[in-house]
Amino acid sequence: MYAKIIKPVLFRLEPEKVHDLVTSLGEAVSHAGIMNSAVKAMYSYNHPMLESEVMGIRFRNPVGLAAGFDKNARLMGFMPSIGFGFEEVGSITAEPCKGNPRPRLWRLPADRALIVNYGLANMGAKVLAEKLKERGSSIPIGISVAKTNDDMTEEQAIEDYKKAYALLDGLGGYTAVNVSCPNTSDGQTWCYPGNMRKLLNAMKGLPHKKPVLVKIKPDHSLDEMDEIVSVLKQHRWVNGIIISNLTRHREGLKASSRFLQAHPQGGISGKPVEHLAEPLIRYAYHRTKGKLVIVGCGGIFSAEDAYRKIKLGSSLVQLITGMIYKGPGLIKEINKGLVRLMKADGYRNISEAIGANN
Repeated sequence: MYAKIIKPVLFRLEPEKVHDLVTSLGEAVSHAGIMNSAVKAMYSYNHPMLESEVMGIRFRNPVGLAAGFDKNARLMGFMPSIGFGFEEVGSITAEPCKGNPRPRLWRLPADRALIVNYGLANMGAKVLAEKLKERGSSIPIGISVAKTNDDMTEEQAIEDYKKAYALLDGLGGYTAVNVSCPNTSDGQTWCYPGNMRKLLNAMKGLPHKKPVLVKIKPDHSLDEMDEIVSVLKQHRWVNGIIISNLTRHREGLKASSRFLQAHPQGGISGKPVEHLAEPLIRYAYHRTKGKLVIVGCGGIFSAEDAYRKIKLGSSLVQLITGMIYKGPGLIKEINKGLVRLMKADGYRNISEAIGANN
């Protein structure tokens, strides 16, 4: 029904309006017990083979919602009902951000992708910390923190990261430090190994109440990836890495050059990220001998996509764009497919498949 009826209607509307509509609808359903139960009965899928413990956290399945969709933590009661095993809210910045001017989201249907130029729009760490304290969820909640989208000195930027982290760490199951947003005023300054080292050195003295992940871009070379792994290994309080955020690369896209030139800002999500992120996942797993937790993200549209990332070394996976193109039934489809694929390979649990192809 989604592909034939709902998607054609939604894709005629401006993308951000659809996002706002879906967020409001999902939030309303989460507060309506009967409706939320009906959604859960339709879309949720549980199986013992999908359950695992990662970073000391129990996950009912390895498929999570990536940061960037539920920016202001409005859907924590809804995402479990459509089958997600965890959700990452944000990214959240120390100060409130209006984000970049609209329009700031475009579809690339031929590429199964989006151009995303939100600019970290969110209500800010102070407001969202209170919301996170008040509202719980039946699945683990990750909290993505990022630098406020304003021009500032290096010292100010580090203090800004520290402020957001201090306000939010401990309020979810884990905290993700986003150093790789491609649509902010200072680009991706903190994703480069030298700057990442400065940031993490400055943050190491903070209390670390929950596991910590660092989110990187997919555009790194393997040499840069080697340096990043070396930096992360120096900080034992960092438990893992999310690979990856959006890409700035536009080579090989099927969308018209005229359209792309008209929208030069922002990062690309979806399928074009897949071939960039997966070599980095493989390398990070091999380089750390599986000791660094990896969350694979980018281009997941099927169970096979998720399973491939897991067998390359991901303990967990995340998606957004696949759900936008294929609908909320995708999560159940992926989880059922993972069970089928594991049975075919003779695995008893998802944890046995991690890194199997590395």
